[in-house]
Amino acid sequence: MKILLRVFVTLCCTAGSWIIPTSAQLIDTDDTVLFQNGRIIIGDGSVIENGWLEIQNGTVSRLSNSVITPSNNAIVIDAQGKTIIPALVDGHAHIGYQGRNSWGSQNYGRENLIDNLEQYAYYGFSAVFSAGSDAPNIVNEVEAARGNGEFVGAQLLYAAGMAPPGQGPNDLFLGHALAVEEGSGETILYGLENPEQAKEQVQFAAAKGIQFIKIWVDDRGGSQSKLSPELYRAVIEEANSSDLKVFVHQQFATDMPDLIAAGAHGFLHGRIGNDLGTEIADQASAANSFIVPNWGLAELRREAIGDDEFLNQIFIEDAMQALTAGNGNRQSTVSRNPLAEVELRSSFAHLLNAEVDIVLGTDAGAVPDHHFGYSGHRELEIYVRLGMSPMQALVAGTGNAARHLGMDNRGTLEAGNSADIILLTANPLDNIRNTRSIERVILAGKEVDRESLRQTWKP
Repeated sequence: MKILLRVFVTLCCTAGSWIIPTSAQLIDTDDTVLFQNGRIIIGDGSVIENGWLEIQNGTVSRLSNSVITPSNNAIVIDAQGKTIIPALVDGHAHIGYQGRNSWGSQNYGRENLIDNLEQYAYYGFSAVFSAGSDAPNIVNEVEAARGNGEFVGAQLLYAAGMAPPGQGPNDLFLGHALAVEEGSGETILYGLENPEQAKEQVQFAAAKGIQFIKIWVDDRGGSQSKLSPELYRAVIEEANSSDLKVFVHQQFATDMPDLIAAGAHGFLHGRIGNDLGTEIADQASAANSFIVPNWGLAELRREAIGDDEFLNQIFIEDAMQALTAGNGNRQSTVSRNPLAEVELRSSFAHLLNAEVDIVLGTDAGAVPDHHFGYSGHRELEIYVRLGMSPMQALVAGTGNAARHLGMDNRGTLEAGNSADIILLTANPLDNIRNTRSIERVILAGKEVDRESLRQTWKP
Protein backbone atom coordinates (compact mmCIF):
# COMPACT_ATOMS: atom_id res chain seq x y z
CA MET A 1 0.00 0.00 0.00
CA LYS A 2 2.78 2.43 0.85
CA ILE A 3 4.43 1.86 -2.57
CA LEU A 4 1.15 2.46 -4.40
CA LEU A 5 0.63 5.71 -2.52
CA ARG A 6 4.06 6.94 -3.44
CA VAL A 7 3.50 6.17 -7.13
CA PHE A 8 0.28 8.16 -7.08
CA VAL A 9 1.78 11.08 -5.25
CA THR A 10 4.84 11.20 -7.48
CA LEU A 11 2.56 11.62 -10.49
CA CYS A 12 0.90 14.56 -8.75
CA CYS A 13 4.03 16.24 -7.52
CA THR A 14 5.82 19.39 -8.60
CA ALA A 15 9.55 20.15 -8.48
CA GLY A 16 10.33 16.60 -7.40
CA SER A 17 8.35 16.86 -4.12
CA TRP A 18 5.42 14.76 -3.01
CA ILE A 19 2.27 16.64 -1.99
CA ILE A 20 0.04 14.37 0.04
CA PRO A 21 -3.05 14.63 2.24
CA THR A 22 -2.09 14.66 5.92
CA SER A 23 -3.48 11.18 6.54
CA ALA A 24 -2.42 9.47 3.29
CA GLN A 25 0.52 7.42 4.52
CA LEU A 26 2.63 6.62 7.53
CA ILE A 27 5.91 8.51 7.71
CA ASP A 28 9.06 6.41 8.00
CA THR A 29 12.51 7.29 9.30
CA ASP A 30 14.05 7.38 5.82
CA ASP A 31 11.45 9.87 4.57
CA THR A 32 12.18 13.57 4.21
CA VAL A 33 9.08 15.40 5.36
CA LEU A 34 8.25 19.11 5.22
CA PHE A 35 5.38 20.50 7.26
CA GLN A 36 4.32 23.87 5.89
CA ASN A 37 2.06 26.72 7.01
CA GLY A 38 1.60 25.32 10.53
CA ARG A 39 1.70 26.83 13.98
CA ILE A 40 4.88 25.48 15.60
CA ILE A 41 5.18 25.47 19.39
CA ILE A 42 8.87 25.07 20.11
CA GLY A 43 8.79 23.74 23.69
CA ASP A 44 10.74 26.60 25.29
CA GLY A 45 7.87 29.07 25.54
CA SER A 46 8.13 30.42 21.99
CA VAL A 47 5.89 29.85 18.98
CA ILE A 48 6.07 30.35 15.21
CA GLU A 49 2.58 31.22 14.11
CA ASN A 50 3.07 30.30 10.45
CA GLY A 51 6.12 28.13 10.05
CA TRP A 52 7.89 25.41 8.11
CA LEU A 53 9.52 22.37 9.71
CA GLU A 54 11.52 19.71 7.87
CA ILE A 55 12.62 16.35 9.22
CA GLN A 56 15.29 14.07 7.74
CA ASN A 57 16.87 10.88 9.04
CA GLY A 58 14.93 11.04 12.29
CA THR A 59 15.93 14.60 13.21
CA VAL A 60 14.66 18.12 12.70
CA SER A 61 16.76 19.38 9.78
CA ARG A 62 15.25 22.81 9.13
CA LEU A 63 12.88 25.14 10.97
CA SER A 64 11.82 28.58 9.80
CA ASN A 65 9.16 31.28 9.94
CA SER A 66 9.56 31.74 6.18
CA VAL A 67 9.12 29.47 3.19
CA ILE A 68 11.43 26.43 3.00
CA THR A 69 11.88 24.99 -0.48
CA PRO A 70 11.16 21.26 -0.33
CA SER A 71 14.06 18.89 -0.84
CA ASN A 72 13.81 16.53 -3.79
CA ASN A 73 11.48 13.62 -3.11
CA ALA A 74 10.24 15.24 0.10
CA ILE A 75 6.79 14.50 1.46
CA VAL A 76 5.10 17.89 1.87
CA ILE A 77 2.28 18.16 4.40
CA ASP A 78 0.10 21.24 4.50
CA ALA A 79 -0.40 22.00 8.21
CA GLN A 80 -2.40 25.18 7.72
CA GLY A 81 -4.81 25.65 10.62
CA LYS A 82 -3.02 22.95 12.61
CA THR A 83 -0.45 23.00 15.40
CA ILE A 84 2.83 21.14 15.75
CA ILE A 85 4.20 20.57 19.25
CA PRO A 86 7.11 18.50 20.58
CA ALA A 87 6.18 15.05 21.78
CA LEU A 88 5.51 15.01 25.52
CA VAL A 89 7.63 13.56 28.33
CA ASP A 90 6.29 12.01 31.55
CA GLY A 91 8.75 12.79 34.33
CA HIS A 92 7.27 10.42 36.93
CA ALA A 93 5.69 7.02 36.35
CA HIS A 94 6.03 3.35 37.27
CA ILE A 95 6.13 1.18 34.18
CA GLY A 96 5.31 -2.50 33.84
CA TYR A 97 2.74 -3.22 36.56
CA GLN A 98 -0.38 -1.90 34.82
CA GLY A 99 -1.66 -4.35 32.23
CA ARG A 100 -4.58 -4.05 29.86
CA ASN A 101 -6.93 -5.87 32.26
CA SER A 102 -5.16 -5.97 35.62
CA TRP A 103 -2.48 -4.37 37.78
CA GLY A 104 0.34 -6.04 39.66
CA SER A 105 3.69 -7.81 39.59
CA GLN A 106 2.24 -10.63 37.48
CA ASN A 107 2.26 -8.22 34.51
CA TYR A 108 5.88 -7.14 34.81
CA GLY A 109 7.93 -8.36 31.85
CA ARG A 110 9.09 -7.58 28.35
CA GLU A 111 5.72 -7.89 26.61
CA ASN A 112 3.83 -5.63 29.01
CA LEU A 113 6.62 -3.06 29.16
CA ILE A 114 6.48 -2.76 25.38
CA ASP A 115 2.70 -2.44 25.53
CA ASN A 116 3.02 0.38 28.10
CA LEU A 117 5.59 2.22 25.97
CA GLU A 118 3.46 1.84 22.84
CA GLN A 119 0.53 3.31 24.79
CA TYR A 120 2.68 6.29 25.74
CA ALA A 121 3.59 6.71 22.07
CA TYR A 122 -0.08 6.50 21.07
CA TYR A 123 -0.79 9.48 23.30
CA GLY A 124 2.16 11.47 21.94
CA PHE A 125 4.91 10.79 24.48
CA SER A 126 8.52 10.37 23.38
CA ALA A 127 9.92 9.39 26.79
CA VAL A 128 8.95 8.37 30.31
CA PHE A 129 10.89 8.24 33.57
CA SER A 130 10.06 5.19 35.70
CA ALA A 131 10.82 6.06 39.30
CA GLY A 132 12.54 3.30 41.25
CA SER A 133 10.52 0.14 40.60
CA ASP A 134 12.19 -1.51 37.61
CA ALA A 135 14.35 -4.58 36.95
CA PRO A 136 17.34 -3.13 35.06
CA ASN A 137 18.15 -6.09 32.81
CA ILE A 138 14.56 -6.38 31.61
CA VAL A 139 14.31 -2.63 31.01
CA ASN A 140 17.63 -2.57 29.17
CA GLU A 141 16.48 -5.42 26.92
CA VAL A 142 13.28 -3.54 26.08
CA GLU A 143 15.20 -0.33 25.40
CA ALA A 144 17.56 -2.20 23.09
CA ALA A 145 14.55 -3.58 21.20
CA ARG A 146 13.08 -0.09 20.85
CA GLY A 147 16.43 1.27 19.66
CA ASN A 148 16.66 -1.52 17.08
CA GLY A 149 13.25 -0.60 15.68
CA GLU A 150 11.41 -3.69 16.90
CA PHE A 151 8.58 -1.44 18.08
CA VAL A 152 7.72 2.27 18.10
CA GLY A 153 7.36 3.47 21.67
CA ALA A 154 8.48 6.01 24.21
CA GLN A 155 12.06 5.89 25.47
CA LEU A 156 12.23 4.38 28.96
CA LEU A 157 14.48 5.95 31.57
CA TYR A 158 14.58 4.50 35.07
CA ALA A 159 16.04 4.97 38.55
CA ALA A 160 17.47 2.89 41.35
CA GLY A 161 15.01 3.17 44.24
CA MET A 162 16.48 3.80 47.70
CA ALA A 163 14.82 3.77 51.13
CA PRO A 164 15.19 1.98 54.47
CA PRO A 165 15.59 -1.80 53.88
CA GLY A 166 12.49 -3.44 52.39
CA GLN A 167 10.58 -0.16 52.21
CA GLY A 168 9.86 2.77 49.91
CA PRO A 169 6.80 2.40 47.62
CA ASN A 170 3.27 2.63 49.02
CA ASP A 171 2.28 -0.43 51.02
CA LEU A 172 0.29 -2.02 48.16
CA PHE A 173 2.96 -1.33 45.56
CA LEU A 174 5.80 -2.41 47.86
CA GLY A 175 4.78 -6.06 47.89
CA HIS A 176 4.56 -6.14 44.09
CA ALA A 177 7.93 -4.45 43.60
CA LEU A 178 9.53 -6.96 45.97
CA ALA A 179 7.86 -9.81 44.05
CA VAL A 180 9.37 -8.55 40.79
CA GLU A 181 12.73 -8.23 42.53
CA GLU A 182 12.54 -11.82 43.73
CA GLY A 183 11.27 -13.18 40.43
CA SER A 184 13.85 -11.39 38.31
CA GLY A 185 16.79 -11.90 40.68
CA GLU A 186 17.65 -8.23 40.25
CA THR A 187 18.07 -5.44 42.77
CA ILE A 188 15.23 -2.94 42.45
CA LEU A 189 14.96 -1.46 45.96
CA TYR A 190 18.29 -0.57 47.56
CA GLY A 191 18.01 -0.70 51.37
CA LEU A 192 19.95 2.01 53.21
CA GLU A 193 21.30 1.24 56.68
CA ASN A 194 24.03 3.80 57.46
CA PRO A 195 25.82 6.62 55.60
CA GLU A 196 28.80 4.52 54.51
CA GLN A 197 26.62 1.71 53.21
CA ALA A 198 24.30 4.26 51.54
CA LYS A 199 27.24 5.63 49.55
CA GLU A 200 28.19 2.09 48.56
CA GLN A 201 24.67 1.50 47.28
CA VAL A 202 24.93 4.60 45.08
CA GLN A 203 28.29 3.38 43.77
CA PHE A 204 26.76 -0.03 43.03
CA ALA A 205 23.93 1.58 41.04
CA ALA A 206 26.37 3.82 39.17
CA ALA A 207 28.52 0.81 38.23
CA LYS A 208 25.42 -0.74 36.61
CA GLY A 209 25.04 2.34 34.40
CA ILE A 210 22.00 3.73 36.24
CA GLN A 211 21.86 7.51 35.88
CA PHE A 212 19.14 8.37 38.38
CA ILE A 213 18.46 7.71 42.06
CA LYS A 214 14.95 7.89 43.49
CA ILE A 215 14.68 8.22 47.27
CA TRP A 216 11.57 7.87 49.42
CA VAL A 217 11.41 10.22 52.42
CA ASP A 218 8.04 9.09 53.75
CA ASP A 219 6.86 6.96 56.68
CA ARG A 220 3.62 6.04 54.88
CA GLY A 221 1.43 7.12 57.79
CA GLY A 222 3.55 5.25 60.30
CA SER A 223 3.66 1.91 58.44
CA GLN A 224 7.27 2.43 57.31
CA SER A 225 10.42 4.17 58.53
CA LYS A 226 11.14 7.62 57.17
CA LEU A 227 14.55 7.95 55.51
CA SER A 228 16.71 9.98 57.87
CA PRO A 229 18.58 13.16 56.86
CA GLU A 230 21.98 11.55 57.49
CA LEU A 231 21.13 8.82 54.99
CA TYR A 232 19.64 10.97 52.25
CA ARG A 233 22.48 13.46 52.58
CA ALA A 234 24.96 10.63 52.06
CA VAL A 235 23.06 9.42 49.01
CA ILE A 236 22.86 12.88 47.45
CA GLU A 237 26.52 13.65 48.16
CA GLU A 238 27.72 10.43 46.58
CA ALA A 239 25.33 10.73 43.64
CA ASN A 240 26.47 14.26 42.88
CA SER A 241 30.10 13.16 42.95
CA SER A 242 29.23 10.39 40.44
CA ASP A 243 27.17 12.74 38.21
CA LEU A 244 23.91 10.96 39.07
CA LYS A 245 20.69 12.90 39.66
CA VAL A 246 18.62 12.35 42.80
CA PHE A 247 14.84 12.73 42.57
CA VAL A 248 12.77 12.74 45.76
CA HIS A 249 9.45 11.40 46.92
CA GLN A 250 8.95 13.54 50.02
CA GLN A 251 6.23 13.26 52.63
CA PHE A 252 5.63 16.94 53.30
CA ALA A 253 6.60 20.31 51.83
CA THR A 254 8.45 20.93 55.09
CA ASP A 255 10.87 18.13 54.10
CA MET A 256 11.96 20.11 51.06
CA PRO A 257 14.29 22.84 52.43
CA ASP A 258 16.85 20.40 53.86
CA LEU A 259 16.65 18.18 50.79
CA ILE A 260 17.23 21.17 48.51
CA ALA A 261 20.16 22.30 50.68
CA ALA A 262 21.61 18.78 50.43
CA GLY A 263 21.54 19.00 46.63
CA ALA A 264 18.42 17.12 45.53
CA HIS A 265 17.72 17.70 41.85
CA GLY A 266 13.94 17.57 41.96
CA PHE A 267 10.74 16.51 43.68
CA LEU A 268 8.29 13.98 42.25
CA HIS A 269 5.39 15.06 44.47
CA GLY A 270 4.71 18.78 44.77
CA ARG A 271 3.02 18.69 48.19
CA ILE A 272 1.63 22.01 47.02
CA GLY A 273 -0.47 23.80 49.65
CA ASN A 274 -0.18 26.20 52.55
CA ASP A 275 3.12 24.65 53.70
CA LEU A 276 4.76 25.43 50.36
CA GLY A 277 5.14 29.21 50.41
CA THR A 278 7.46 31.80 48.96
CA GLU A 279 10.53 30.73 50.96
CA ILE A 280 10.54 27.16 49.64
CA ALA A 281 9.68 28.38 46.15
CA ASP A 282 12.58 30.85 46.17
CA GLN A 283 14.96 28.21 47.52
CA ALA A 284 13.94 25.69 44.85
CA SER A 285 14.32 28.29 42.13
CA ALA A 286 17.78 29.33 43.29
CA ALA A 287 18.91 25.69 43.38
CA ASN A 288 17.33 24.89 39.98
CA SER A 289 15.32 22.09 41.61
CA PHE A 290 12.27 21.05 39.60
CA ILE A 291 8.88 20.16 41.04
CA VAL A 292 6.26 17.73 39.73
CA PRO A 293 2.84 18.84 41.07
CA ASN A 294 1.36 15.33 40.68
CA TRP A 295 -2.28 16.19 41.29
CA GLY A 296 -4.00 13.77 38.93
CA LEU A 297 -3.18 10.66 40.96
CA ALA A 298 -5.63 11.74 43.66
CA GLU A 299 -8.08 13.68 41.52
CA LEU A 300 -8.74 11.27 38.65
CA ARG A 301 -9.58 8.33 40.90
CA ARG A 302 -12.85 10.15 41.77
CA GLU A 303 -13.77 10.78 38.15
CA ALA A 304 -15.61 8.51 35.71
CA ILE A 305 -12.62 8.31 33.38
CA GLY A 306 -13.99 5.11 31.86
CA ASP A 307 -16.65 7.25 30.17
CA ASP A 308 -13.99 9.40 28.52
CA GLU A 309 -13.60 8.47 24.84
CA PHE A 310 -10.00 9.68 24.91
CA LEU A 311 -9.25 6.76 27.26
CA ASN A 312 -11.81 4.09 26.47
CA GLN A 313 -11.01 4.16 22.73
CA ILE A 314 -8.04 1.86 23.47
CA PHE A 315 -9.55 -0.43 26.12
CA ILE A 316 -12.19 -3.13 25.90
CA GLU A 317 -15.43 -2.47 27.75
CA ASP A 318 -14.70 -4.90 30.58
CA ALA A 319 -11.50 -3.02 31.50
CA MET A 320 -13.38 0.29 31.67
CA GLN A 321 -16.53 -0.85 33.43
CA ALA A 322 -15.29 -0.21 36.97
CA LEU A 323 -14.17 3.30 35.98
CA THR A 324 -17.54 4.53 34.72
CA ALA A 325 -20.07 6.72 36.51
CA GLY A 326 -21.84 5.10 39.44
CA ASN A 327 -19.11 2.56 40.18
CA GLY A 328 -17.65 3.21 43.62
CA ASN A 329 -17.05 6.94 44.02
CA ARG A 330 -16.70 7.63 40.29
CA GLN A 331 -18.56 10.78 39.25
CA SER A 332 -19.22 12.29 35.83
CA THR A 333 -18.84 15.75 37.33
CA VAL A 334 -16.43 15.86 40.26
CA SER A 335 -17.17 18.36 43.03
CA ARG A 336 -14.14 20.23 44.37
CA ASN A 337 -13.65 22.05 47.66
CA PRO A 338 -13.47 25.78 46.77
CA LEU A 339 -11.22 26.56 49.76
CA ALA A 340 -8.81 23.79 48.78
CA GLU A 341 -8.73 25.12 45.21
CA VAL A 342 -7.81 28.59 46.49
CA GLU A 343 -5.01 27.09 48.63
CA LEU A 344 -3.61 25.13 45.68
CA ARG A 345 -3.76 28.15 43.38
CA SER A 346 -1.98 30.35 45.91
CA SER A 347 0.82 27.87 46.57
CA PHE A 348 1.21 27.09 42.86
CA ALA A 349 1.44 30.82 42.16
CA HIS A 350 4.43 31.05 44.52
CA LEU A 351 6.24 28.46 42.41
CA LEU A 352 5.32 30.14 39.13
CA ASN A 353 6.26 33.61 40.38
CA ALA A 354 9.63 32.28 41.55
CA GLU A 355 10.10 30.69 38.10
CA VAL A 356 10.58 27.22 39.53
CA ASP A 357 10.77 24.63 36.76
CA ILE A 358 7.51 22.68 36.78
CA VAL A 359 7.84 19.24 35.18
CA LEU A 360 4.99 17.08 33.94
CA GLY A 361 4.71 13.87 35.92
CA THR A 362 1.77 11.59 36.62
CA ASP A 363 2.83 8.69 38.87
CA ALA A 364 1.00 6.54 36.31
CA GLY A 365 1.25 2.85 37.06
CA ALA A 366 1.84 3.23 40.80
CA VAL A 367 -1.76 2.29 41.55
CA PRO A 368 -4.35 0.45 39.45
CA ASP A 369 -6.06 2.27 36.58
CA HIS A 370 -3.97 5.45 36.49
CA HIS A 371 -3.25 4.99 32.81
CA PHE A 372 -0.14 5.82 30.83
CA GLY A 373 -0.29 8.77 28.44
CA TYR A 374 -3.92 9.60 29.12
CA SER A 375 -3.08 10.77 32.64
CA GLY A 376 -0.40 13.11 31.24
CA HIS A 377 -2.92 15.03 29.14
CA ARG A 378 -5.23 15.23 32.13
CA GLU A 379 -2.42 16.50 34.36
CA LEU A 380 -1.79 19.37 31.93
CA GLU A 381 -5.47 20.30 32.21
CA ILE A 382 -5.14 20.49 36.00
CA TYR A 383 -2.05 22.72 35.71
CA VAL A 384 -4.01 25.22 33.63
CA ARG A 385 -7.05 25.08 35.90
CA LEU A 386 -4.85 25.95 38.87
CA GLY A 387 -3.00 28.88 37.34
CA MET A 388 -0.65 27.98 34.51
CA SER A 389 -1.07 29.34 31.02
CA PRO A 390 -1.42 26.68 28.33
CA MET A 391 2.05 27.60 27.08
CA GLN A 392 3.57 27.11 30.55
CA ALA A 393 1.87 23.73 30.82
CA LEU A 394 3.25 22.65 27.44
CA VAL A 395 6.77 23.70 28.45
CA ALA A 396 6.39 21.63 31.64
CA GLY A 397 5.59 18.59 29.52
CA THR A 398 8.25 19.15 26.86
CA GLY A 399 11.34 21.33 27.30
CA ASN A 400 11.44 21.31 31.11
CA ALA A 401 10.87 17.57 31.44
CA ALA A 402 13.45 16.65 28.81
CA ARG A 403 16.10 19.00 30.21
CA HIS A 404 15.85 17.74 33.79
CA LEU A 405 16.03 14.15 32.56
CA GLY A 406 19.24 14.96 30.71
CA MET A 407 17.79 14.48 27.21
CA ASP A 408 19.55 17.25 25.32
CA ASN A 409 18.09 16.31 21.94
CA ARG A 410 14.46 16.06 23.01
CA GLY A 411 11.69 18.29 24.31
CA THR A 412 12.12 21.20 21.90
CA LEU A 413 11.75 21.57 18.15
CA GLU A 414 15.05 22.88 16.84
CA ALA A 415 17.51 21.85 14.16
CA GLY A 416 19.49 18.80 15.18
CA ASN A 417 17.00 17.54 17.76
CA SER A 418 15.14 14.27 17.49
CA ALA A 419 12.07 14.53 15.27
CA ASP A 420 9.54 13.86 18.06
CA ILE A 421 6.39 15.62 16.92
CA ILE A 422 2.65 15.70 17.54
CA LEU A 423 0.47 17.19 14.81
CA LEU A 424 -2.73 18.56 16.36
CA THR A 425 -5.86 19.61 14.52
CA ALA A 426 -6.66 22.28 17.15
CA ASN A 427 -4.61 24.87 19.01
CA PRO A 428 -3.67 23.94 22.61
CA LEU A 429 -2.85 27.59 23.33
CA ASP A 430 -6.58 28.33 22.92
CA ASN A 431 -7.60 25.39 25.11
CA ILE A 432 -5.16 22.95 26.72
CA ARG A 433 -7.64 20.11 26.08
CA ASN A 434 -6.73 20.47 22.42
CA THR A 435 -3.65 18.33 23.12
CA ARG A 436 -6.18 15.54 22.62
CA SER A 437 -6.73 16.48 18.95
CA ILE A 438 -3.91 14.20 17.76
CA GLU A 439 -3.67 13.62 14.02
CA ARG A 440 -0.13 12.25 13.84
CA VAL A 441 2.59 11.23 16.29
CA ILE A 442 6.14 10.97 14.95
CA LEU A 443 8.98 9.66 17.14
CA ALA A 444 12.57 9.96 15.88
CA GLY A 445 11.15 10.43 12.38
CA LYS A 446 8.91 7.34 12.41
CA GLU A 447 5.16 7.67 12.65
CA VAL A 448 3.21 5.81 15.30
CA ASP A 449 0.55 3.63 13.68
CA ARG A 450 -2.18 4.73 16.04
CA GLU A 451 -5.00 3.06 14.11
CA SER A 452 -3.23 -0.30 14.15
CA LEU A 453 -2.61 -0.01 17.89
CA ARG A 454 -6.28 0.81 18.48
CA GLN A 455 -7.32 -2.25 16.50
CA THR A 456 -4.91 -4.41 18.49
CA TRP A 457 -6.08 -3.12 21.85
CA LYS A 458 -9.80 -2.81 21.11
CA PRO A 459 -10.63 -5.06 18.14
